[in-house]
Amino acid sequence: MDDDIRRGDLLAEGEPEQEFNPGIAARLPRKTVAGGALVRDEAGRILFLEPTYKPTLDIPGGIVEYDESPYDACVREVQGELGLALPIGRLLVVDWVPALGVWSDALAFVFDGGVIDQPTIDRMVLDPTEARAHHFLTLDQAAPRLRPSMARRLARALQALTTNTPAYTDFGR
Repeated sequence: MDDDIRRGDLLAEGEPEQEFNPGIAARLPRKTVAGGALVRDEAGRILFLEPTYKPTLDIPGGIVEYDESPYDACVREVQGELGLALPIGRLLVVDWVPALGVWSDALAFVFDGGVIDQPTIDRMVLDPTEARAHHFLTLDQAAPRLRPSMARRLARALQALTTNTPAYTDFGR
């Protein structure tokens, strides 16, 4: 979102609400939020990255920073990871992911990253601190290298592409 529009929207909200019980805002739970892009090639295969920091495949995208929207995080992360300023489209899926181990629960937003042609693929430059390789795979081909919840989430994202209806899921279901 444009910063001037955002500032105007915040001003229109009026003075921030005061805490009725001082300190309550700091005690509220925090969620991790991520924004990712479902990018496809002209054959309809999905762009997957091999991250340097985990053993499973992932789609381009990443964690939302403080006071950043999931959409803006997706745009920023895609550009940083791929070296491409792709036009990120509509929302496909919002997936709630439960807490697991040391990780808090999360909301994962998946946006339409569009279809890229071979010349665009040839211009892609992966950030070596983020990804060691990329692959264009069908969801079935990628599934053995994905967490089951990610496979379910991406299946719903593909469905949203064809139905034009975004989905909300709990752990990909």
